[in-house]
Amino acid sequence: MTADDSYGRLDDDDYPAYTMGRAADMLGTTPAFLRAIGEARLITPLRSEGGHRRYSRYQLRIAARARELVDQGTPIEAACRIIILEDQLEEAQRINAEHRRAAASAQPMTAS
Repeated sequence: MTADDSYGRLDDDDYPAYTMGRAADMLGTTPAFLRAIGEARLITPLRSEGGHRRYSRYQLRIAARARELVDQGTPIEAACRIIILEDQLEEAQRINAEHRRAAASAQPMTAS
C-alpha cells in the first residue's frame, strides 16, 4: 500500500483505523466496554495481523450510541439489542419506501 492509498482511506467510514485503546479514549470508555459490545455482537472489530482489535469510525458511532444508552441506565445487553432493532427498523422503513415508490411509478396514470 502506498502513502496515497493510505491517505485515501482516511475518509472511509469502514476502514479499521483505531486501536482498542484509542477507540476507548475517543469514546470516554474502557476497553472492557468495547469487548462487551463485541461479545454482544453489536460490532465486530477487525483484527490486525497481530490479532489486535481495530475499529472503524462507523463502529465507533455505534459504540457511542451504546454508551449513551448505558449511561442512561440501560443494561449493556439491552442497549445492544435496542441498537440492533433500531437498525433493523431503519432498514425496513427504507425498503418499504422503495417499494412504495416502485408501486407508485408502476400504476398507470388515470385521465381526467
